[in-house]
Amino acid sequence: MPVNFSFDNRRARGLWAGVLTAMVFAAIGVPSAFAQLRDDASPLGDAARSSNDADDASRDVRAIVGDSLFGESGALLARFVPPHAVSSLPVLQTLFEDSLIARPALLPVKEANGKTGFHFITMRAFADKVSGRIGAYRIGDWSAERGAARSLAYRLPTGFIEVTAENQHTLVSEHFRLRDFLTKDQPQVWPKYLVLREALVDKLELLIAELEAEGLVGYEMVVMSGFRTPQYNAQGVGAGGRAAESRHQFGDAADVYLRRATPGAKDWMPDITGDGRSDTDDALRVARAAERVEARYPTLVGGIGVYPATSAHGPFVHIDVRGDAARWGQW
Repeated sequence: MPVNFSFDNRRARGLWAGVLTAMVFAAIGVPSAFAQLRDDASPLGDAARSSNDADDASRDVRAIVGDSLFGESGALLARFVPPHAVSSLPVLQTLFEDSLIARPALLPVKEANGKTGFHFITMRAFADKVSGRIGAYRIGDWSAERGAARSLAYRLPTGFIEVTAENQHTLVSEHFRLRDFLTKDQPQVWPKYLVLREALVDKLELLIAELEAEGLVGYEMVVMSGFRTPQYNAQGVGAGGRAAESRHQFGDAADVYLRRATPGAKDWMPDITGDGRSDTDDALRVARAAERVEARYPTLVGGIGVYPATSAHGPFVHIDVRGDAARWGQW
């Protein structure tokens, strides 16, 4: 799904550090925490909404916390809460009714102007996947379900984000929505289930900012492939195809490319190097920008791969946040 990066000025932050950050860090057990903002909240379930008391409490919380939940980019707009962390976050009990936090939900916190300013997204438990599916949605199985994970980077996901036809448009950052990262199959099946790490979205937002700083404006970034369920990933495993342990299965990888943000523009990486050709050199320019992002933000280090065009698609770049640097493809 494309996102236009002729950027607006960042909205004034003044949100989400301090007490709330400490609560999230302690309960979720991750090195950084992020938030989700959008103007028109959409629930995971029909009943997901905040109470009047929650609106008032949220304003009080914002008065004492800062902005670190927006990530290094300042553009992150989602915090995904795995099931085991829900009961450990007193802020959820403070802001929302017990009936809302007891199930997968998109929980909006409103700003003083009445608009939704933040969402906690409580997730489905990994154990809800039975025989490779949740409900009618086919997911498959991870290799770590058959034995020990080969490293922490390959451990099982902590849970699933439940995505409905109604909430798929929810922003997870200033330029990306839940739908951008969904597996590209089972189009008629809802709800769908998504594994996504905020760190990946943060890195993509930083990449957009880096490219804009180079003067590349008036383009869109398209996520060609985000999360891949194991059953979908397995369809392309083989020589010259997908890796059996693809990072896409762990929610921390995306294949991306640019296209011009003009009506009727070709859905293809344009000539951004100025050499008169649209080829792998254009993807390489995006990859080099991603390397500069990693140099400044080592917690977001990961894989960067450069891929050539085929008859089905233009050149693109793989970006992930696996935790150690990896490079491959046509550099």
